[in-house]
Amino acid sequence: MPITKLQRFLDDNNVLYTRISHSLAYTSQGIAALAHIPGRELAKTVVVKIDGKMAMAVLPASAHIDLIQMRAAVGANAVELATEAEFKDRFPDCETGAMPPFGNLYELPVFVDDSLTRDKEIVFNACSHRELIRMAYADFETLVKPKVLSFVRAKAAASAA
Repeated sequence: MPITKLQRFLDDNNVLYTRISHSLAYTSQGIAALAHIPGRELAKTVVVKIDGKMAMAVLPASAHIDLIQMRAAVGANAVELATEAEFKDRFPDCETGAMPPFGNLYELPVFVDDSLTRDKEIVFNACSHRELIRMAYADFETLVKPKVLSFVRAKAAASAA
């Protein structure tokens, strides 16, 4: 399984976690439904370019990233979504689009939407479209040291606009 690098990192740091296997799914909302996890509790990782440099934005599966809000929050001139072609080679141990929010394992800064910090746990893709990891948010924060910002808008509000 491609989870090996992530699992080794968690084990080496004595982190308690649970692996959750599910049927093949590619969208974060589809994964949440299969795993019986509310979309607001599943974290999705979006690769962005901030002033041309790649970074990870981590937000609830039930939300959209607001690039204008993120640009203001990070004080950048430009924030845009990275294409799969631009980032897929950065994650050789992961299926494309199933990257865990551990930018420190891939030399990328990590930005977490503040809404994810309100839960005691975080659940995220574990390098494949069939597996998730559930762990304490406090452990995630200790290991990754993400910058916490506010950069999402709810999907319901987005579709009404």
